Amino acid sequence: MFATLIAVAALWGAAVGLLVPRAAYRLSVEPGERWRDDCPAGHALAGPARGWLGGARCPTCAPRAPRVNRAPRVNRAPRAAAATTTTVTRTPSTWAPSLVTALACAALAAATGPRPELAVWLLYAPFAVLLATVDIRVHRLPDQLTLPLAAATPLLLLGAELLPYDAGSWLHALLGGLALGGGYFVLFLIHPNGMGFGDVKLALSLGAVLGWYGWGVLFAGTFAGFLSGALYGFGLVLARRASRGSAIPFGPFMIGGALLGLLLGALSATP
Repeated sequence: MFATLIAVAALWGAAVGLLVPRAAYRLSVEPGERWRDDCPAGHALAGPARGWLGGARCPTCAPRAPRVNRAPRVNRAPRAAAATTTTVTRTPSTWAPSLVTALACAALAAATGPRPELAVWLLYAPFAVLLATVDIRVHRLPDQLTLPLAAATPLLLLGAELLPYDAGSWLHALLGGLALGGGYFVLFLIHPNGMGFGDVKLALSLGAVLGWYGWGVLFAGTFAGFLSGALYGFGLVLARRASRGSAIPFGPFMIGGALLGLLLGALSATP
């Protein structure tokens, strides 16, 4: 039964993770710009949910797979043969979001078990991967994701508390979201160049998720995010790939720290 739960969670993560690349492509725009409605070749992205759900590749472009024109097998000079070979530009791999989402969902299922809050974690996971992907690409966390998550997460956790065998507290989740969001807002006011307002809005839902299991889990997940982000930035400075004032996407570290805290909280919680 327990192994089946983990397998189902992993399959869910793998399936919904396949939808992340298209949504990430559409949302990876500069601030103030409208999300993309066309593929790089200019074809309209159609499909369910007004084109938001679908594979990474444009259906119109997919049949036109690039081909390599091999040089004829004749005796020619190496330079002439090389000139007859065209260079193929391969599309980037799209399996990474699916794999990451599958692993995260499987880990959450293994730690949480058959408790009602697991449904909330499995619904949250693909959006977290999507947010991290967009933040890595364009250093922003879109309001189209952070604000609905801030509103939906406490409501979903309220539903989980109304069901039997839950192992958390909705009140702590609500207060955790407000506390973490408020803390990030203070940091934003102190140093707006180092803390984006998108991070503040993401902190509202992450605080609710972590606060579900108590203040200790909230602190652990937040600290893990700051620590991993600081180590990453320090590593870039040592490698001379960034300076001390360089901006880094902090959303992925917030999400990664929250995942670690959530796993610890789920493992130590008792219904």
